[in-house]
Amino acid sequence: MSTRPYYFPEGGLPPQTQLLTDRAMFTEAYAVIPKGTFSDIVISFLPFWDGARFWVLSRPLSGFAETFSQYIAEVQPGGGSDRPETDSGVEAVLFVVGGGISLTIGGEAHDMRTGGYAYLPPDTDWQLRNTGKVPARFHWIRKAYQAVEGLALPDAFVTNENDIAPTPMPDTDGAWATTRFVDPADLRHDMHVTVVTFQPGGVIPFAETHVMEHGLYVLEGKAVYRLNQDWVEVEAGDYMWLRAFCPQACYAGGPGPFRYLLYKDVNRHMALAIPELSKNAARVKAAAG
Repeated sequence: MSTRPYYFPEGGLPPQTQLLTDRAMFTEAYAVIPKGTFSDIVISFLPFWDGARFWVLSRPLSGFAETFSQYIAEVQPGGGSDRPETDSGVEAVLFVVGGGISLTIGGEAHDMRTGGYAYLPPDTDWQLRNTGKVPARFHWIRKAYQAVEGLALPDAFVTNENDIAPTPMPDTDGAWATTRFVDPADLRHDMHVTVVTFQPGGVIPFAETHVMEHGLYVLEGKAVYRLNQDWVEVEAGDYMWLRAFCPQACYAGGPGPFRYLLYKDVNRHMALAIPELSKNAARVKAAAG
């Protein structure tokens, strides 16, 4: 199995001598949260977790992320939770970027190492512990599942990025590829979380402008990324949020691959009104059988 590195924050505080100038940006169309902002003073704690702290990358908020939340979790040896999710109707993806965790789904334990990926359907019974000797770090992406009458819930699964061959984008000669954990034709899924890889010099050669909301965490490398009308330098450890229809493009600068963890919402009609939570909860319950 590959030991390819993934960047993750380690906390701490910058020295008093550090300049205040940085690349952090928050606009109506996009946000850039550089790796240097993930310090000890911006962590969050959550109910029923022990030995754990979280950096919140995005949250549903007017003028910001609308469909999802994303955390980077740091769990100390022996830490974890027997009740990690406190909201109903919420699906999740976990992606391990450092150390390892024991994930229990419906009573079955799964050992997840770096590169490990888990999909958890809404209202899944799951628990998580760090049974290792070093801190475990993973991304936790949460979304209120949009149930559709006649579609069953997706199944829970655990895999590892290193066990999946990336899919090259057409006519790119492998310079741009996507590691997909879910079949795009499986309409039970209303979000995709993938790993996108650009080889040095690889590009998105046009301004993508489409309906999906995006969250991008840079796992490795560096690039110049177009966000709306701006070109922004980004590197491993940076996070970007893009509103739906925000133009985007990319040029990977090298010397190594540029890789990021990508969230986007998919496979659902465009809501014409905000659904009542009680009705959505009923759909989730019906889909679960």
